[in-house]
Amino acid sequence: MRFDTKIAVLLRDDLLTWQRLNVTAFLVSGIGPTVPEVIGEPYQDADDVLYLPMFRQPVLVFEGDKELLTAAHGRATGRNLPMSVFTSDLFATGHDEANRAAVRAVTSAQLDLVGLAVYGPRNAVDKVFKGARMHQ
Repeated sequence: MRFDTKIAVLLRDDLLTWQRLNVTAFLVSGIGPTVPEVIGEPYQDADDVLYLPMFRQPVLVFEGDKELLTAAHGRATGRNLPMSVFTSDLFATGHDEANRAAVRAVTSAQLDLVGLAVYGPRNAVDKVFKGARMHQ
């Protein structure tokens, strides 16, 4: 199935493996609550055990350097696409309030981005992530 929309994550290519996983999890957690149409129905197994719903479409994960993240951030902002960000400062914080304060403390141009997630029309997200390569 081909979706008209895309959920995509862009990670900085110099992150450690645990950081990539952690950043990805945090970034996509912001999309579901703010864009409810991306969430499918709850799961249930043959024993009637219920499970939480998940995204109804794939999440594509890309990587690129610091400059590409900055450019992608600018393109996503310019297109008014829903976006979550993760900065290097967030590795040193321990909870949501501290995370929000760390992002609030700097201007958009000064964000030391290590990851961002975007949701929107397929073509628009492709343009935002131009130059990124699929994460391997």
